[in-house]
Amino acid sequence: MPSKEPPRRRVPGPARSGSSARSGSPARSGGAGRNRPAGRPPARRPRAGAAAPQRIRLGSPRPRLRLVSLALTLVMLVFVVRLLQVQAVDASAYAAKAEKSRYLSHTIDAERGEITDRSGIALATSVDAYDITADPYMFTREFSKISDAPEKAAALLAPILGAETGTLVKKLRTPKSRYAVLAHRQTPQVWNQIKDLKSVLAQKASKEQEDSEKTAAKKDSTKGGAGATSSGGTGVSVLAGVFQETSSKRVYPNGDLAAGILGYVNAAGHGAGGVESMLDKALAGEDGEVTYAQSGGRRVPTASSREKPAVPGSDIELTIDRDIQWAAQQAISEQVRDSKADRGYVMVQNTRTGEVLAMANAPGFDPNDLSQADTAAMGNAALQDVYEPGSTSKVMSMAAVLEEKAATPDTHVVVPNRLHRGDRLFKDDIDHPTWYLTLNGVLAKSSNIGTILATGQLGRTQPEANKVLHSYLTKFGIGRPTGLDYPGETQGILAKPEDWSTSQQYTIPFGQGLSLNAMQAASVYSTIANGGVRIEPTLIRGTTGPDGRFTPAPAPKKTRVVSERTAKTVATMLESVVGNEEGTGTKARIPGYRVAGKTGTANRVDPDLGRYKGYTASFAGFAPADDPQITVYCAIQNPTKGSYFGGQICGPIYKKVMEFALKTLQVEPTGSKPASLPVTFKPGE
Repeated sequence: MPSKEPPRRRVPGPARSGSSARSGSPARSGGAGRNRPAGRPPARRPRAGAAAPQRIRLGSPRPRLRLVSLALTLVMLVFVVRLLQVQAVDASAYAAKAEKSRYLSHTIDAERGEITDRSGIALATSVDAYDITADPYMFTREFSKISDAPEKAAALLAPILGAETGTLVKKLRTPKSRYAVLAHRQTPQVWNQIKDLKSVLAQKASKEQEDSEKTAAKKDSTKGGAGATSSGGTGVSVLAGVFQETSSKRVYPNGDLAAGILGYVNAAGHGAGGVESMLDKALAGEDGEVTYAQSGGRRVPTASSREKPAVPGSDIELTIDRDIQWAAQQAISEQVRDSKADRGYVMVQNTRTGEVLAMANAPGFDPNDLSQADTAAMGNAALQDVYEPGSTSKVMSMAAVLEEKAATPDTHVVVPNRLHRGDRLFKDDIDHPTWYLTLNGVLAKSSNIGTILATGQLGRTQPEANKVLHSYLTKFGIGRPTGLDYPGETQGILAKPEDWSTSQQYTIPFGQGLSLNAMQAASVYSTIANGGVRIEPTLIRGTTGPDGRFTPAPAPKKTRVVSERTAKTVATMLESVVGNEEGTGTKARIPGYRVAGKTGTANRVDPDLGRYKGYTASFAGFAPADDPQITVYCAIQNPTKGSYFGGQICGPIYKKVMEFALKTLQVEPTGSKPASLPVTFKPGE
């Protein structure tokens, strides 16, 4: 049986024109069938009744591109506006800020002038010192790699600088700062201690760093280069950020000598008492300034700098004689200690020029170490204490009586044991029978009653006498500034005569009821010694400026108080106080010299209690009595051991100081014999 052949599959060939229409097959556009790759099956026709596939249409990119372009334009606009602001509108302001940040300015301290005595011996001077500074950034953890670097550094520095640890820590933690002053005006010894400590710590830190690196390298080789690290030493000393700046320190070579006059300089370098304060502007000079470029807190050596040089202060020459000052200070200090007194002072003055040769206080203080000073002793009590002088004031009453010709040295004065005046009963320092004294004797024996009787002759009525006496007290300088212009100086207390109470009318003539300071008291005696002409006391002899030129101080003011004749008569009467055996000042005698002086013992107003308690002992005088050149005044407040009489405890001080001053100034005795004025008279003569 013949086998059947399978039906042949027709391979479609190229379509002929119009063949599709004839065969009924669909037409294909573009000859898609002709371009189909071989082996690729023809696309299936959709089944009858199936839904047509959806086409995905992409959105237009133009809106997004516009948005991005707009954003970029705005950003660029911001940059352009900012650039214009920096480069054009605010260019100068930003340049100034940059300049300020780049340049640092430091003050150059002017060298403070010296204070010397009249011979040029330094009493106060300045020596090299250091301001201890720090860079707080170098104590941060970021730099030092130590979390508590400020605390560790402060603990090391505090005992050296004598500062509180907490204060130093606060300075070392100053935020965003590259400069802090830890201590001002430290001695070279202090900086040397810090420098040695820095060196030791730096060596230790370096060694720890080396050991740390060796350990790290060993671990690294053991682990086959695994890159082990060490948390050992940092290589930075904890004091690496401590530095110094050259400065100066005020020193007083003679310790407490004349400390009350000189005063002291505070931590800021300004005068805070005495001459240091009074003439601070002249002594301080003018500070300079240096401005330099910096980078990271360090000066750039190659950059430009500007410097305004400092102008040194002027040197001040005092009228004080260092040796006489020493003698006065030694004498008063010993007596204040022996008498267990509150304080005391000694004044020495040139009677012819008004120059103060010594102004000693006890107790005193050492301006080199104010931490050990008693605040009550840090002033100048000789000028700042106000007190009732007592009988040393009687010299003014006698001068007024003689000048007004109310009496003469020989005038008889009958002095009873008691005298009733106003609402009080007055007496002398001792009970006595009726004394028959001359006016000279009233002064020699220091009779309060005799002084009241004598000054009562100054006017026809007591109010008139009060006015006359007040005018003389004022001319002698009581109740007025001395002329020294010393800081804190008191001008004393002297009420107007119409305001004198009933008791003051009779107590003021013998030195109670008015108040003064030691300089005023000394000036009274210098006025008598100078022939009745008061010369304002002077403490400054002159100044030497930075150019080396010496400028003398202005001449002091002179005022005639009493006539030369009256002054010489009073001086002769004052010799009786010391030279006559009945006088109260015999302990002030100086062999070979004629001495004029007066004792004083006053009831003292206690400044704390506000009432009378204790005594003020004093002695005032000058020598040689017939050719006066030197006045010495001494006062001791509230002596509580031994005698409290001025002639007994101040007379010997006067003698010591006056003898020393006469020899130091080479004042020779005159060789003349003193006049002998009568002290007493016989009744009926």
